[in-house]
Amino acid sequence: MLSLNKIFDRFGKKKPRIRGRGLSDALEATVIPRSEHTISRKQISSAALKTLYGLKEAGYDAYLVGGCVRDLLLGHEPKDFDVATNASPEEVHKVFRRSQLIGRRFKLVHVRFGREIIEVATFRAPPQTEQHVDDAGRIMRDNVYGTLEQDAWRRDFTINALYYNINDFSIVDFTGGIADLKAGKIKLIGDVETRYREDPVRMLRAIRFVGKLGLLLDDDTERLIPTLAHLLADIPAARLFDESLKLYLSGNAAVTHELLCHYHLFEQLFPQTDKVLHSEVDNYPRTLLIKALENTDKRIDEGKPITPAFLFAAILWEPVRQRWQEHIARNIPVIPALQRAATDVIMEQVTRVAVPKRFTIMTRDIWTLQPRLEQRFGKRAPRLLTHPKFRAGYDFLLLRAESGEPLTELADWWTQFQIATEDEQNTMVKNLAPVSNKRKPRRRKRKKPTAKSE
Repeated sequence: MLSLNKIFDRFGKKKPRIRGRGLSDALEATVIPRSEHTISRKQISSAALKTLYGLKEAGYDAYLVGGCVRDLLLGHEPKDFDVATNASPEEVHKVFRRSQLIGRRFKLVHVRFGREIIEVATFRAPPQTEQHVDDAGRIMRDNVYGTLEQDAWRRDFTINALYYNINDFSIVDFTGGIADLKAGKIKLIGDVETRYREDPVRMLRAIRFVGKLGLLLDDDTERLIPTLAHLLADIPAARLFDESLKLYLSGNAAVTHELLCHYHLFEQLFPQTDKVLHSEVDNYPRTLLIKALENTDKRIDEGKPITPAFLFAAILWEPVRQRWQEHIARNIPVIPALQRAATDVIMEQVTRVAVPKRFTIMTRDIWTLQPRLEQRFGKRAPRLLTHPKFRAGYDFLLLRAESGEPLTELADWWTQFQIATEDEQNTMVKNLAPVSNKRKPRRRKRKKPTAKSE
């Protein structure tokens, strides 16, 4: 397992610097005026501004909050914008015609402007233990409304508890988030164990911020993660799927994966793969996965499309490959053996991370294309080119070859076959090692003698 320093050195992560205009090292004020920060309304989406001004004109307080404020201060472009207000969800719903009340455990409002959705949450107060927290300390309902200050102190990390006030364009900071950003620290608000028990997904969020922002965990925030990682077993598998996408499809998959392994969180998400990665003497399984994650990061950086199906094909390939070989050893034909192995692994995996069927179907196609790509004789190769998932299967074949499997010759053949003319393709197929296509003659059944013939 790589150390933290080696993880950051390998993937070129650097500690970011907060963007500001002369913010002092010992900032004591809770309100940072517009003249002392660089957040401009030009950087805020028009939908978010319409939401903020709509609430303000209706007589309510309105703030940008959370990751969007943090990212703007760090010089990043926010993925989305969240709004906090003193208006109740029902009151927000009345202000905006195109809005929808959602959630039960945490009720909020989605305000729609074309394709963009702005999430609006009412200020929350700390949960009432008797009614809203289970025996393990996990928050079951979080609809106790409160003040702006209460809302800040019940948020997870200090760097996510920063508020941009649309009234005077100032930043409001109750928890020291500005100071932690300047120090490059990710710090939980309040008692660390209590906050992790309230929502164990906060451990995954902490790792995601480390991978995405290059910040480091505060000592107390970091210390309990390996000890409490098992709490993720109580989180619904569907929610862990959503978190897995955020972890692996945010452009920092490779470094984030190493961090998940370092803090013993990966084994809670993908136990079958984790067992293989740490039991193998051969480094091939880890090499394939890291190459897949690096390719994913590269495609995201270049603005190319990505599919979670390919990601899960790479993550789960080694446990599938091992079970595939076990089934073949039992004299099960190659492709049925692979199909059975795929079913076994996926059925076990979805109990932890509920990968939807629309993705597992494509993942299966990628896997089952692997042995079929070796069957190139006759008309099989041209037919495979027309398979709707051929490109994904071919890319996976290249990945396997790059990771050390003896498939370079096969991968090069398919690379050339795709760009060849029809005549050249026919020649390539003919030049393959000859195989006998002759069928064995059928043995005629001998008719039983009848009584008459006797």
